[in-house]
Amino acid sequence: MASPYSSDAPCSCDCFVSLPPASAIPAVIFAKNSDRPRDEVQEVVLVPSGTHAPGSRLQCTYIEVDQVEKTHAVILSRPAWLWGAEMGANEHGVCIGNEAVWTQEPVGQEEALLGMDLLRLGLERGSSAQEALKVITNLLEQYGQGGNCREDPTPFCYHNTFLLADRKEAWVLETAGKLWAAQRIREGARNISNQLSIGTDITAEHLELRAHAQKQGWWDGQTTFDFAHVFSLVHQPVRMEAAKARFQAGRELLMKQQQGGITAMTMMGILRNKESGICMDSGGFRTTASMVSVLPQDPNQPCVHFLTATPDPSRSVFKPFVFGAGVAQTPQVLSPTFGDKDPVQTHPRFQTQVDRRHLLYRRHQAALGRMESDQEHGLQLQKKQQNLEQEGQEVLRKLLAGERALSPQQLVSLFQAFVEKESQVYGQQL
Repeated sequence: MASPYSSDAPCSCDCFVSLPPASAIPAVIFAKNSDRPRDEVQEVVLVPSGTHAPGSRLQCTYIEVDQVEKTHAVILSRPAWLWGAEMGANEHGVCIGNEAVWTQEPVGQEEALLGMDLLRLGLERGSSAQEALKVITNLLEQYGQGGNCREDPTPFCYHNTFLLADRKEAWVLETAGKLWAAQRIREGARNISNQLSIGTDITAEHLELRAHAQKQGWWDGQTTFDFAHVFSLVHQPVRMEAAKARFQAGRELLMKQQQGGITAMTMMGILRNKESGICMDSGGFRTTASMVSVLPQDPNQPCVHFLTATPDPSRSVFKPFVFGAGVAQTPQVLSPTFGDKDPVQTHPRFQTQVDRRHLLYRRHQAALGRMESDQEHGLQLQKKQQNLEQEGQEVLRKLLAGERALSPQQLVSLFQAFVEKESQVYGQQL
């Protein structure tokens, strides 16, 4: 078996959340960078709410699970080859992001639910962050987690940590096989990277967590139980050591803001920070998509989710999405499908490659090529990106201020409109 810690292993992501009084507005602000294989395409997919027949089954990336009667509408940023997602939100203002992690508990190659599948299932079935957490932990205990996490014949498997947020609170959920620990966050700012971060402040846990640790000889049963200390690997691989520095850098970037100073733009700035490695561009992987969500505590105000659908947030546009009646899929950020001939469907899996690039991805990459080869055009393009993003921030400001600048139809068409504007900007550069 190839080592899951090889130098080109795509194992770095970062999630952030800010709650009052750290937030500049009465809102929870969620953010994530998804760091994946360099050429992997991430699409933005809208899945409507649904009602399902009793006893029906649901096909996830590798395995089937029991379907529930009702599922919520979700917006997902996901690697185009799989069923789950790296990050996303649902119509009730719940956001989730995940991270790869390795612990004392062995990682198996057997196909089960991917962490990304668990994330989507949590969003589809949970109307609050806590409810989504219960969905994930119940499914984790029932089906387990496992399977290849990248579109490559060489297995790459890991366990997962999650950051879940809604309008009122956030939760950190960290797993080791079917075991888990969770921590509730009710105020301030918090971040997670590719490491265990829950210590002694555990809000909820698997019933057998401590007994298992004691049986394995990882904990003596007498000292204070520290989840991260007990379950972290004694000898950390290089990339997990690097995650420690990135986790600390992310924490410091959050703490640099004065009390009550964190905004959506603050989060976007952190996701664009290359010096810390949070905006990843190294070797075989990079930041392939990013997301920032503003979840107002006032239930009468809409949640606004900003998604890039393109790699490298420092050279991408965060575009606003709002749920509502009549909201529809934006075709320019939807990847082509290949049915039964898809390499993830054939056995053995991933023996061939297909072109999953969607239209916006193609135009973005072509424009960036021009940017790199022509400095003057590059500066012009960057300015247009900034102007477009500022337009999105102005929409957010007006929504939070209660200004009725947009009709309901314009509101649910926001993301489509911004994708079209961005695509036009890139088309002018080609």
